[in-house]
Amino acid sequence: MSKQTQCRRFLVSGRVQGVYYRGSTRDRGAALGLKGYVRNLDDGRVEVRACGEPTVLDALEAWLWQGPPMAQVSDVVVELIEDAEPCESFVISRVLD
Repeated sequence: MSKQTQCRRFLVSGRVQGVYYRGSTRDRGAALGLKGYVRNLDDGRVEVRACGEPTVLDALEAWLWQGPPMAQVSDVVVELIEDAEPCESFVISRVLD
């Protein structure tokens, strides 16, 4: 990763499962040229890990607050990830065991 590339973890709360949130986030992340993944968590939240330029990650964060039309986002928690494993693309990952 270049020095200008960051990786962030977003935890999205609200009505974000069963409303095409993961698919829409994958499409948005890929369109922005980010690398990472999106997945449902067992507690009803959605986790997004994304790597890219900070301004592009900011754009993704702004979109995460809206999501697809049926979503109702109540919170987005953001963490900077220091030692993220590199991803080749932006994908939907399966639920944690």
